[in-house]
Amino acid sequence: MPGGVSGTCKGCTVTEPLIRIENLYKVFGVSPKTVMPMVRDGRSKEDILAETGHTVGLRDINLNIERGTIFVIMGLSGSGKSTLIRHFNRLIEPTEGTITVDGVDVTGLGQEELQDLRRHKMSMVFQRFGLLPHRTVLENVAFGLAIQQVAATDRNDKARDWLRTVGLEGYEDQYPAQLSGGEQQRVGLARALCTDPEILLMDEAFSALDPLIRSDLQKQLLELHRTLRKTVVFITHDLDEALRIGDRIAILKDGALSQVGRPEEILLEPADSYVEAFVRDVNRARALTVGAVMKPPACQLTASTLADAQVQIRSWTETFGYLFEDGRYRGVVTQDALAQAGRGNGSTAPALADIAEAGPMLSPDRSLQDALPAALESAFPVPVVSKDGGFLGVLSAKDLARVLADGTLNRD
Repeated sequence: MPGGVSGTCKGCTVTEPLIRIENLYKVFGVSPKTVMPMVRDGRSKEDILAETGHTVGLRDINLNIERGTIFVIMGLSGSGKSTLIRHFNRLIEPTEGTITVDGVDVTGLGQEELQDLRRHKMSMVFQRFGLLPHRTVLENVAFGLAIQQVAATDRNDKARDWLRTVGLEGYEDQYPAQLSGGEQQRVGLARALCTDPEILLMDEAFSALDPLIRSDLQKQLLELHRTLRKTVVFITHDLDEALRIGDRIAILKDGALSQVGRPEEILLEPADSYVEAFVRDVNRARALTVGAVMKPPACQLTASTLADAQVQIRSWTETFGYLFEDGRYRGVVTQDALAQAGRGNGSTAPALADIAEAGPMLSPDRSLQDALPAALESAFPVPVVSKDGGFLGVLSAKDLARVLADGTLNRD
């Protein structure tokens, strides 16, 4: 829900969150504990800095991150997003609060346990690649396994597999300086995945790249995620990027959460003026999917005869019904078509499928931009159908126009 801090992505099973952040505060300065009363009283970041010389980095962050999702944390420069992600593996120590990962309070770990968490549970991909310039590409990818003391043959074999996966087969003996920015970031991604971590932390990982390479890496990340189902925490300042890859998005302002929700909730139900300003210029037609804005399924014919179909349609406000048979969408059956078929002179009444009007149907993952022609050209709301032929919902030209014009959605 808008402004909420829990929940799952569509299709995910509700389980205990893999990562839970509770009442997290970070104040930078020589004596952060002394400043906490001012932070809790709601004093502004600017006032606290001017009066005490301390900087408020995070203010009362509460988040649940579900296993197997891509969770995007975004905001402008100085919003606290990079500060937040560095708390997950305790590269930054919190002033107050807890970070629980898979039931373990990370803030209570000793140095040895913390190293084990960083080596086995989490990997990080940095904005500026973070590659070791004096090591080859293969050695960079295998570096985490070398730290784990995996035998050279095994770690190199695994590193080669990951280089093949990210499209860099044949680059094993190159050095980072010999690669383009996009290629270097692919090496960074392969290195992060080579240790088989459960959690992948990505801090502005694609922001230093040009738009075409960035788009290509976003696509590759989504493809890898569909295969591997890692939990990804992704930091960005780019809303288009967040909307493209995120199952859920958290928006930070001055170290505090403004809103947490699914991409469509952020776009269609902004929690405050800050989020509203963020989403104002987004191309909704490209960013939203049919499944995000469709209305629930309605007017599905369950009758098997003309007479029963007439009775069923008369009970609705609409004068038509959607016919599904044998796991397939057959088309729209109208009241007029039923009446005409009933007046026929043949000895055998036609089947409902014979009088159904064939028409378009949409998949839930199709963009509104791609769905627009079908919705505008159809005389009826277009049915949204799953891959296995299930009736998921309907999308009308009227509803589509409302969403694209003013960003509002009426699901009634």
